[in-house]
Amino acid sequence: MTPTIIRDTLNSVLSVQKVGKDQKMKPKTGIDEIQPYQGGKPIEEVQRTLGIDNIIKLASNENPLGPSPLAIASMKEAMLNVNLYPDGNTYYLKQDLAKHLSVSPKNLILGNGSNEILQIVGETFISANNEVIFSESAFVVYQLVSKICGAKSVIIPMLNFDQDLGAMADAITNRTKVIFVANPNNPTGTMVTKDQVEQLVEQVPKHILIVFDEAYCEYIDRPDYPETINYILNEKENILITRTFAKIYGLAGLRIGYGISTPTIIDLMNRVRQPFNCNTLAQVAAQAALKDHQHVKESRELNEKGKTQLYHFFDGIGLDYVPSEGNFILVHFDSSGQKIADLLLQKGVIVRPVAGYGFPNSIRVTIGTTEENQRFISTLTEILQTT
Repeated sequence: MTPTIIRDTLNSVLSVQKVGKDQKMKPKTGIDEIQPYQGGKPIEEVQRTLGIDNIIKLASNENPLGPSPLAIASMKEAMLNVNLYPDGNTYYLKQDLAKHLSVSPKNLILGNGSNEILQIVGETFISANNEVIFSESAFVVYQLVSKICGAKSVIIPMLNFDQDLGAMADAITNRTKVIFVANPNNPTGTMVTKDQVEQLVEQVPKHILIVFDEAYCEYIDRPDYPETINYILNEKENILITRTFAKIYGLAGLRIGYGISTPTIIDLMNRVRQPFNCNTLAQVAAQAALKDHQHVKESRELNEKGKTQLYHFFDGIGLDYVPSEGNFILVHFDSSGQKIADLLLQKGVIVRPVAGYGFPNSIRVTIGTTEENQRFISTLTEILQTT
């Protein structure tokens, strides 16, 4: 090798290094377009920023009764072992959950909240050249997952606050990979029926995955609510159900959710799932919560009582709202929902503005205890009388 060649080679290497140093770090296509998820404001943040106490939070659809006493006791016992890694296969929780659902443990995948299950769906099945179908005004994570994977979001307009499953089926192309259906939907609180789901399932080709997001299913007691687990039991190959312990079980702070599908789909998703994704306290609390049928019963009864209390108030003052199958209600105003939410916040009542879901003049209020609902009613009445 001649000195000239050595010199030219070194210059070439230095040139490449210089270009590398000058360039800025860039995300993959589409990431810079994503708006970070904004949850309901924590009570501690409101206390810190506004300097007020006696705050109630009706913004994030949490269970106002809190967790099951059995779950609390199980966590206290398990705390002594948090120096050890959790069960990476969630073996014991899967056994109990499978018995509770009448499925096999092989039908289950556990996640850090059902949000993680939705993200694993994207990482396992969605590619940059795919399309993902879901309704407008549906859970924002569907679009977030689609964008992270570089797929095209195909957003289907709602019909009077309901998801249009027929239009979803009509929107299928040769690029469609996943269809997300929230049942009931957040933030509208509306549900799709057994007949509507049956028609969708019949129309969707086997190579397209249908994800039924049933985070609030335990609050529903209607004969026309779809029993989607039957599709799994009948070995329907393209169905996945997501559920959570965050809502009626009162374990939102522990982040524990799960997916139900065929063993083949579950096996593929477990190849993507991060190791030790469900912590020890979450696992034992979920196991205990499954056994506390009384806590679930009381949570459901409180929700129905609170729903009636709030409906009566809204009807009495002429406020429009969407009848809900969940533990929250979408309420409409003549002016900005963000303004209403801000005014409530100033008085220590946290609710959720939902302009980002296409409802700029609305708020979503979580159904709380009787006392919390009355605090919301009194505060909102005062605001409406003075604005």
